[in-house]
Amino acid sequence: MQNNINKILITLSVLSLMGTVMAHESGMKVDREIMAAEALENVPGHKLTAVRVNIAPGVVTPSHRHAGFVFIYVLEGTVESQLNNGEIVSYKAGESWVEPPGTLHSHAKNPSKTDSALILAVFIAEDGAQLTTMEEPSH
Repeated sequence: MQNNINKILITLSVLSLMGTVMAHESGMKVDREIMAAEALENVPGHKLTAVRVNIAPGVVTPSHRHAGFVFIYVLEGTVESQLNNGEIVSYKAGESWVEPPGTLHSHAKNPSKTDSALILAVFIAEDGAQLTTMEEPSH
């Protein structure tokens, strides 16, 4: 147990030194920082990846899917989320949702005009999987 805790602490230290990964979606700013990435010994071939995501005011991300299961927790601000073209739900700091594998995240938005939204996304997916895949626009 102590060995696993040490591995996690070392991984967190190394990843925090790597800095923030930048992504531009729809010409807007979404910053991602990997907080942890650890193989799951009890689920061979799978990995837990925790990502802190800072969404600039007013940003709407394109439709996308995630590999594996995703648990999303809102740390700061508000995020609108729509799964599989269902109802748009507004989540505030302290609230969360889960996206099962294959779920279409058809709408994700920071509705604030002035404040960033900060979320923690925790993925359980196959090791080496592309965690986010953008949907091709339909014509």
